Amino acid sequence: MNTNSGTLRQTYNELLEFKLVLSKAGSILAASQNHATPADHELDEHIYDKEVDDGNGYLLEQGIHQGASESGVRFVSGIILKSKALAFERMLFRTTRGNMFFNEASAGEPVMDPSSGEEVEKTVFVVFFSGEQAKAKILRICASFGANCYPVPEEIVKQRQIFREVSSRLSDLEVTLDAGTQHRNKALESVGSQLWRWILMVKKEKAVYDTLNMLNFDVTKKCLVGEGWCPIFAKSQIEDVLQRATLHSNSQVGIIFHEMDTIDSPPTYFRTDKFTNAFQEIVDAYGVGRYEEINPAVYSVITFPFLFAVMFGDWGHGICLLLGALFLILREKKLSSQKLDSFTEMAFGGRYVILLMALFSIYCGLIYNEFFSVPFHIFGKSAYACRENSCSDAYTAGLVKVRDPYPFGVDPSWRGSRSELPFLNSLKMKMSILMGVSQMNLGILLSYFDAKFHKNALDIRYQFIPQLIFLNSLFGYLSLLILIKWCTGSKADLYHVMIYMFLDPAGDLGENQLFWGQKELQILLLLLALVAVPWMLFPKPFILKKLHKERFQGHSYRFLGTSEMDPDSEPDSARSRHDDFNFGEVFVHQMIHSIEFVLGAVSNTASYLRLWALSLAHSELSTVFYEKLLLFAWGCSCRVNIHGP
Repeated sequence: MNTNSGTLRQTYNELLEFKLVLSKAGSILAASQNHATPADHELDEHIYDKEVDDGNGYLLEQGIHQGASESGVRFVSGIILKSKALAFERMLFRTTRGNMFFNEASAGEPVMDPSSGEEVEKTVFVVFFSGEQAKAKILRICASFGANCYPVPEEIVKQRQIFREVSSRLSDLEVTLDAGTQHRNKALESVGSQLWRWILMVKKEKAVYDTLNMLNFDVTKKCLVGEGWCPIFAKSQIEDVLQRATLHSNSQVGIIFHEMDTIDSPPTYFRTDKFTNAFQEIVDAYGVGRYEEINPAVYSVITFPFLFAVMFGDWGHGICLLLGALFLILREKKLSSQKLDSFTEMAFGGRYVILLMALFSIYCGLIYNEFFSVPFHIFGKSAYACRENSCSDAYTAGLVKVRDPYPFGVDPSWRGSRSELPFLNSLKMKMSILMGVSQMNLGILLSYFDAKFHKNALDIRYQFIPQLIFLNSLFGYLSLLILIKWCTGSKADLYHVMIYMFLDPAGDLGENQLFWGQKELQILLLLLALVAVPWMLFPKPFILKKLHKERFQGHSYRFLGTSEMDPDSEPDSARSRHDDFNFGEVFVHQMIHSIEFVLGAVSNTASYLRLWALSLAHSELSTVFYEKLLLFAWGCSCRVNIHGP
């Protein structure tokens, strides 16, 4: 129906344009033949200069008096968009070098554009010319500008006859179009009540065929076989679903559910809920572990939001974040059924991540003693007080320790003091290093439990042990020095200690010595770190090569079950088959792994300093916002330090 309607509409538009061309072009031709068009009117309607118009007028006059057959003057009539008429006229003039006469008239009524379906204004034109080459050029220009050309006879009698025929056909087409529209509307009304059923049926059919495409025929081609992976806990659920499907489909043959034996490694699947799903997606964005590997998302539930809180430590900001998370959680049923924009959808998906980040931000904010950068005496009085009652500036000078340390978090008296920034810099930087080393040690310990679970003795001996030694010989020792310095109150320069541990291991530490035997311990740790690198690199590939030779020479040996000898392991590891084992590939893989760990131990420790940098930036920006904007707006130049009871 739409196709027929479109064809009829296109025919109707063509006939309507033909009618308009007959009407307007006929008037132009009649006026030209009767010399009814004055020269002044021609000069007003066209862009040409007087000489060109006089020449064209003379050409037209000669053609009319002598006839087209004698002089060779012809014309092309048609219709074009009103917006293109001026450019069309200029192009004709330039192409024919002025050897043409152009006349136009408004169509008088809008015409529907078949491509856009909108009504547009058009202009009827008549172009007089001489010669076949000029005609070919004019027709090509008409086609390029989208102008429709229609034949108009010179005789007025024929024009009137064709005009009556076109008008009659237009009337018939109008009746036909109205009848077709009514018929189509009735058909759509009758179909509308059943359309949703048809859509549902098509979706079911597509789902059935999509499922069938996942299956294969058996040898007899009398039944379909589908193979796939499923979690062990879901076996009973799958069997129940298949039985219900058999009953509902009234099938005479039951579905056989059989567990297969395969050497392929199963895919990784983690059971998640609405609380842990966001954390699992964060971990999966970096990479999905192999089957039966430890899932780090379990530990990320705590470590990820806590590291954020270290940078965002302000219990005022944490409360604001908490309110936003609670709003998303309390309205999760309503929001889950709505279509959300990209930002709201992302925030709603991580609502429980935001909740934990807010709680840890409140906790770290209490440690930093910051509430929108304002310190509070929540847990008692400050340990510092002014030496004298006449102290002129109790926040920059003259403070002495008068009581036990502040029981929880940073003492509020540090805020605004001269040593505030150096103190918080040192505190947060050292705390970031401690957290970074702790988390890297956690990762190494997880690799031990993973290797133990898979009974990979080589991984424990030649990966876990040297990695643990290397990391703690350098950065574990740095963490120990930080703790000792905090506990003893020493003024030792830890930068100097770590730098000269490599440059001059046997040199005198002087005032940077924190404990007895520190120099000897540094030499020992440096030697252990140097030994750990070849320990990681060389033994494992050669042991794998030896075990591989013994296996294919028929010698008995105790299978160690390493990931490199496991046929279910990653593709780039050594395989149990003789053709797949490549010592060079295994050695390069181990070398890359060793270099990556050594460089990563340094770069990752430095990366954890971002916690210090962002925490300091957040604190200082909050202070600037409070002191330079809020207090300035309130007209107060004082420092607020709120005391508790």
